[in-house]
Amino acid sequence: MRRAPETSSCSRRPATRAASTATRRSSDAMRRDFITRSLDNQRSVSEHGSMPDDARLTRRLSAGLGTRRRRGAHVRPGTPPGTLIAAGVPTPARISVLAYNREGATERRDVTVDDALVLTAPGGVTWINVDGLGDTQTLTRLGERFGLHPLALEDVLNVGQRPKVERYDKHLFVVMHTMRIAEGEVAEEQVSLFFGAGWLITVQERPDGDCFGAVREAIRQGRGRVRDAGADYLAYLLIDSVVDAYFPVIEQFGERIQHLESAAIDDPSAIVLVQLQRMRHQLLTLRRAVWPMREEVTVLQRDESQLVTAETRLFLRDVYDHAVQALEIVESLRETAVSVMEVYLSVQNQRLNEVMKVLTVIATIFIPLTTIASIYGMNFKHMPELEWRYGYAWALGLMCASALGMLGYFKRRGWW
Repeated sequence: MRRAPETSSCSRRPATRAASTATRRSSDAMRRDFITRSLDNQRSVSEHGSMPDDARLTRRLSAGLGTRRRRGAHVRPGTPPGTLIAAGVPTPARISVLAYNREGATERRDVTVDDALVLTAPGGVTWINVDGLGDTQTLTRLGERFGLHPLALEDVLNVGQRPKVERYDKHLFVVMHTMRIAEGEVAEEQVSLFFGAGWLITVQERPDGDCFGAVREAIRQGRGRVRDAGADYLAYLLIDSVVDAYFPVIEQFGERIQHLESAAIDDPSAIVLVQLQRMRHQLLTLRRAVWPMREEVTVLQRDESQLVTAETRLFLRDVYDHAVQALEIVESLRETAVSVMEVYLSVQNQRLNEVMKVLTVIATIFIPLTTIASIYGMNFKHMPELEWRYGYAWALGLMCASALGMLGYFKRRGWW
């Protein structure tokens, strides 16, 4: 019987009073920033003219944020646990290595797994990055070299994993989801991270989704304290980069909702409702990626092993605050999207009521006209007005007087 890895329950930890206060202040500042940009956009519209024409508005709304679907490894029922199955077509992985210590850093790109395993930095950290999930042999070799658990390697290839932290004897396994805007779509990518004493491995789905450029540059230039710290500090920097990458995506959503809010009032067409529904779906996807990050950072802060130092735990508090801030903004945007949808439905109902009011007034005006025409249209021989010389003019005049009287009555009552 195999032994399952020790997976954290990710129970919620009440934040300290100081952290809660800082979080509320940062969240309030972010909300004020969104409100300020919204007011600036409204002033710009009032100064430079009305909203764009229908064709331009339709193009802007049609180019809404979509979701780039991902494909993970297809595991057949009955497959033994820990079996590595490539995601998609088996292709060679791109491997890069960055080994550094206090004296300097050595970087190699597009190397083989054998070359990556021999490149080390005495007394420092070796960071191996793998791009692509189509090469199971590379993951197998890395697993044999660093003692990675087969179940963790299997989770690397299954990209639908929930963000989590798993503890093993000599290393930690972290799963994260990055978000970015690519060609008008929200691209989601799973990033798997292993780290132990003096080494760290990251596995990404695609090379174009990398958000660790700033960390690499800091290592190359020797900025900060990254060269003086261990692999746990590097893991903190990478997790912080993933969380920080959420904010540009959140800002795109905020601007998008502002456009939809203006369109819902000025031109509530059917495409606005479709885009609002897509927006709610995208925000839900973003929330599923951001929500577990708080618990994930909490688990790392509470880790009792020697892999995470006390100093790194202090830095993880900042990541926790950022994750909470991002989650609060996402929740606020979700509520705003619901409010915009309610505004859209209210405007549509108001327009429908206006149409029904006009039709009701027209139908009411024609009621006396129809009555007069019906009376004189009856098929009786002895009707006094039928032989009267001015009967036709009298009937038309009575109809016009009735219509004008009804219009005057509606005008006085404010119904027209």
